Amino acid sequence: MVKALPYYAPASLSAAFYDRVTAADSRLAGDEALYAGLAPPGGSILELGAGTGRLTAALAARGHEVTGVDISPAMLQQGQARLAGLAPDAGRRARLVRGDMTALDLKRTFDLVICPYFTLAHVPGGAAWRNTFATAARHLAPGGRAAFHLPSLEIMRRPGPADPTKPVLDLPLDDGGRLRLFIQERRFREGINRLDQVVEYVVLDAAGRILRRSPERLTYYWTAPQPIAEAVGLALDGAPVDLGGVGEVWVFRRAMPATPAAP
Repeated sequence: MVKALPYYAPASLSAAFYDRVTAADSRLAGDEALYAGLAPPGGSILELGAGTGRLTAALAARGHEVTGVDISPAMLQQGQARLAGLAPDAGRRARLVRGDMTALDLKRTFDLVICPYFTLAHVPGGAAWRNTFATAARHLAPGGRAAFHLPSLEIMRRPGPADPTKPVLDLPLDDGGRLRLFIQERRFREGINRLDQVVEYVVLDAAGRILRRSPERLTYYWTAPQPIAEAVGLALDGAPVDLGGVGEVWVFRRAMPATPAAP
């Protein structure tokens, strides 16, 4: 087994180049508009797993009041820099806080809770998933929605690249160098629906010399979300929405309180 850092660990290249890699992922196209459409105009949004604030900033710029939560200081530091570049009115509507989505209690509710870009799949599909859904339910106003972007189980089952020496991503850097990503290991465990893979980040200078390489372990879990949601009072709100062909956004709604019967 290849020795590797956890994905998004402090000093990892996955954290340092998160924005660069995410911007190059066309499979995320449309997620911002999708989430914006689930909230009322000017509504409040809680983002679980905000990372570097890509969606927190974008949704605030659309007029929403957004609180983004993430557990990684390295990601939040980049996110704070992003929010500092917003127009003043949008900047006042956005904030980032450090927190654990499996044990969060902000003592308030929101019109929409989102858990984007496979964030939920990073944690094991047992107590951590149940606790995250409970967090979403606890922070939802009556009638509010919660949206979870989950990877496709079919895609998770696929084998790794036929030639692991060829990069799966090759991006130019501002200094003339390159960032290349390679899949060193990929293994899917049936039954527990766990995908383990080692993604190696390689940074080269303009002459093609390797400056740094960092193997990093990325694990995804999958389990059926609907029973977990229903256990905390969230009902499926329509069919899951395909996003980029590699995952789906599952949307749930918290029920409105029952109207008392007329005397």
